[in-house]
Amino acid sequence: MSEVENSTESEEIEETPEIDEIIDTLAEDSVEEVESVEPEALSVDEQVNKWKDVAARSQADLDNFRKRMAREKSEAIQYANRSLLEQLLPIIDNFEMGLKAATASEGDSSVILTGMSMVFKQINDFLTEQGVEVIESDGKAFDPNVHEALKQEPSAEVPEGQVIYTMRRGFRMKDRVLRAANVVVSSGPAEEG
Repeated sequence: MSEVENSTESEEIEETPEIDEIIDTLAEDSVEEVESVEPEALSVDEQVNKWKDVAARSQADLDNFRKRMAREKSEAIQYANRSLLEQLLPIIDNFEMGLKAATASEGDSSVILTGMSMVFKQINDFLTEQGVEVIESDGKAFDPNVHEALKQEPSAEVPEGQVIYTMRRGFRMKDRVLRAANVVVSSGPAEEG
């Protein structure tokens, strides 16, 4: 068998008992639909046309089912690591807080701090390789799809409805949000009096 034949076979969806059951159900529904019409009432040509229509619809249903299964399989593979990455995010948050605390107390000259910075860079590189990116929030308009507002604060500098600062970074994987960013939103300038 050539390599081309192998690649096309691997791209096809394997027939499983579930697929066989669905095909049988579609076929039974189509047969019941045709049999519901009195056979004597139809001429031979009408019966042939009716069966052709049933066969065409059954084939279309099967093709649609295969396409949907292929799409779901592709998405399952694409987002397989999502659960693991979601569980990893709080650990990354804690590591980042430790890195900030070490920087504040030790300064930038500590060997341990340098090592922690290198590990943090490796973690960020790993996330990037997995298709994970940080949701940028500071100074952006509040978007409930990617932001979770923890509170509102008055601000003379930041217009109403925009993010003042981020309390916890948010992440997205490709086009899906892994974790919404926790933000503080401006309520506009403070009212006097």
